[in-house]
Amino acid sequence: MIEAWQTHRASLMDAAVADRPALEGRVMDGPIGARPVRMTWPRRLAAGTVPTQPLRQPSMARRVGAGVLCAGLAALGATVVYRLIERPRRTVPQQAREPEHVSAARYLNGAAAVLSFSVLTDSAMEHYRGAYHNPAMYLAPTVAASALANSIHMTVTPEHFGIARTMLAGIALATGLGGFGFHTYNLAKREGGLNLLNLFYGAPLGAPWAITLSGLAGLAASRLVAESEQTQPGRLLGLPAGHLLAWGTVAGLIGTVAEAGLLHFRGAFHDPFMFLPVTLPPLTAVVLALAAVNPDFAGWAKRLLQATAAMGMAGAGFHAYGVSRNMGGFYNSSQNILNGPPLPAPPSFSGVALAGLGAIKLMEAHQ
Repeated sequence: MIEAWQTHRASLMDAAVADRPALEGRVMDGPIGARPVRMTWPRRLAAGTVPTQPLRQPSMARRVGAGVLCAGLAALGATVVYRLIERPRRTVPQQAREPEHVSAARYLNGAAAVLSFSVLTDSAMEHYRGAYHNPAMYLAPTVAASALANSIHMTVTPEHFGIARTMLAGIALATGLGGFGFHTYNLAKREGGLNLLNLFYGAPLGAPWAITLSGLAGLAASRLVAESEQTQPGRLLGLPAGHLLAWGTVAGLIGTVAEAGLLHFRGAFHDPFMFLPVTLPPLTAVVLALAAVNPDFAGWAKRLLQATAAMGMAGAGFHAYGVSRNMGGFYNSSQNILNGPPLPAPPSFSGVALAGLGAIKLMEAHQ
């Protein structure tokens, strides 16, 4: 039946083409005073083909995103090449016991690695779900991958300092700030602007801050070993490093709690364990702030930071269970992983807690 319809359609097209010379260029009469209409004949198309669509001019946001992507990749590529050829210098002599500021730098680099891994996997999945409609969306997973490799190497060799190491951490920081701007624009252009519904289902405002915290942790670790080589160990930007890092960790915990609380509220806290990320980390932040003022609270802060780090790893397991409860479970992973609880999100708590443990390490040494 389909073949008969195609044969009939082809015969009609042949008949129309045969009459084309008689119609081509004929001027058709119209209403009085109207411009005459000259007949034109459409180009013949093969059966089953779709006519070509007119090219659409890309939006301003996409053009800006393309420019940001090109600039970011150029800066990242140049820094990576320099990173490969640079030979970082050792800031402390070889000794049996690792100095406290080097141990703290190891914690900070570990925090940067965990946060970079979380951003790499989360942004790759979420931006894939968004079809990478803005070219700048390719930049976040690319920078996160390079930051992850850089942070792992810095964790293994925290006593070394290199300019390229610091530059890669700075690029991660700049990427997070730029991503926050793009996510804010995504929410602002939606119907209703920055309302609760758009905060639930639009681009997450808190997500870019994870790569920002990763960059800050890497910068702090790099500057900690560099300044310890020149001045008294355990100082950062001329201030006691332990207290400065403690306040930074408090801010990071508060921001991570806000993001988790928003999404768990969207999920109606249907599981009692969903209250844990909005209760334990705030308590940890309060005790850590007290420890920055009164060192007597350092022991309690250390235990709570360890519990927060463990909670972040356990949260990935709870999210995996949530994905498995969806229809099809992991057999339908192509849909459930994208639409279920985000698997890479909970380890962000672990990354921030590691930075806090580095701060406790420095405060204990300062005592």
